[in-house]
Amino acid sequence: MSAVSLWIGVAIYLVIALYVAWLSRDESTNGRSVSMSGYFLGARRFGGFVSALSYSATTYSAFMLVGLAGLTYKAGVGAFGFEIVYFVGVSLVAVFGPKFWHVGKAYDFITPSEMLGHRYQSKPVAVSMALSNCLFLIPYAAVQLAGVGYLLAGMSHGAISFTTGTVFATVVALVFSYIAGMRSIMWTDALQALFMLVSATAVAWLVVHELGGLGVMFDRLSQMPDDVLTVPGPGFFSFATFLGLTLPWFFFSLSNPQVSQRLFMPRNLPALRRMLIGFLCFGLIYTLVSVTWGFSAMIALPGLSTPDLATPQLLGSDMVPPVLAEIVMIGILAAAISTIDSIMLTLSSMLSRDVYAHAAGHRDEARQVRFGKWALAVVAVLALLFAELRLNLIAVLSVAASTGLAVVVPAIIGAFYWRRGTAAGALASILGGSAIVLVLFATGIQPLGLSAGVWVLPVSAALFIGVSLLTQAPVATADAFMAAANRGRR
Repeated sequence: MSAVSLWIGVAIYLVIALYVAWLSRDESTNGRSVSMSGYFLGARRFGGFVSALSYSATTYSAFMLVGLAGLTYKAGVGAFGFEIVYFVGVSLVAVFGPKFWHVGKAYDFITPSEMLGHRYQSKPVAVSMALSNCLFLIPYAAVQLAGVGYLLAGMSHGAISFTTGTVFATVVALVFSYIAGMRSIMWTDALQALFMLVSATAVAWLVVHELGGLGVMFDRLSQMPDDVLTVPGPGFFSFATFLGLTLPWFFFSLSNPQVSQRLFMPRNLPALRRMLIGFLCFGLIYTLVSVTWGFSAMIALPGLSTPDLATPQLLGSDMVPPVLAEIVMIGILAAAISTIDSIMLTLSSMLSRDVYAHAAGHRDEARQVRFGKWALAVVAVLALLFAELRLNLIAVLSVAASTGLAVVVPAIIGAFYWRRGTAAGALASILGGSAIVLVLFATGIQPLGLSAGVWVLPVSAALFIGVSLLTQAPVATADAFMAAANRGRR
């Protein structure tokens, strides 16, 4: 496919998306939200339908049709099991979603790190969670940028460089974020989610049809010498590898702040429930489509040296009409950008609310919003620089980032269920867990043959519980917080 035709399609998408983003501005402030809640949470006024689509677009990104398809190409059916574990983990939202919403409304929380700082009555807890999230989430944003780079380079057969694709995605994500903050992101996400689901499903059906239908496709897969349809597959997955990748993935909905922050945004609990149901429906379809993409590429494009190029090269093949291929390409591009801008906005809100505000010692929200907008650009540049390193499989790098983010899970669960948890315990689990993850990834050491993804949760939990038992707990604050979280229960 020519670079000119690709850029024409991208330009059409941008015009439509930018128009939607512009319309999303809050007329009462002419698009210039001066409050943290207005700019970073859309004033908590979103309904269930828009919330579901935005939650889906933020979660299911370039990781899916590029990363998960590439992992399926390399690892066979084990990739499907890996993603289904994440899908099951979304059930945590049914448990914790209402609790997040209740305390967010009661205390006017902007970020998950602010929530933990209040619960444990500790500014260092809020700051350490914010900085830890930045450390591990910027690489995940870089994954999305890399997905766009691989996509445009692969479909144009190198006419569009990897770097051009990543720079383009960074600039577009920044523009969407600056127009109206979370309001523009939510509405452009909704548009992008519908587009990516419909286009990817339609073209996946076409590719399977070209291969002779599902029955013929799976017959051909079953005859491959690498046992791609049996566990553990062609050699990528062992039990230890599978465990190390899936454990952090299971807690994605709690550990990733760009996801958990959205639990503060629906206007009421019915909207939150509709968001979860809509997301589950979207996620199941998109997971099946992405794995089907990987299996189709395995048959149509054997011998790829870079599995993450499976989807771009499949779209650039003769099996997919150029117009349809470009539509899917734009859908993947939209998915990646929706995740990038959400991550940038969440990290900038945490840096503004939980680092800058504490360091400056004031609560002037207009100044926090201004600082947050500057932080957006810094986060974007760091993600871009990281993307240029082109490290590892997209799917594996995504899970590596989630491994580091999982250090906050014990403190989050303890905030809602263990009144004896203390600030010292939360701080030890976040800082100690982060240090363990960095050391294990940097050295490649795997104690007992198990990766950092297996060790991160038990080590963080042990630190949280052990140090909490040795220190004083803010019991009165804990009781009030837990009462607010359970307000909707009878």
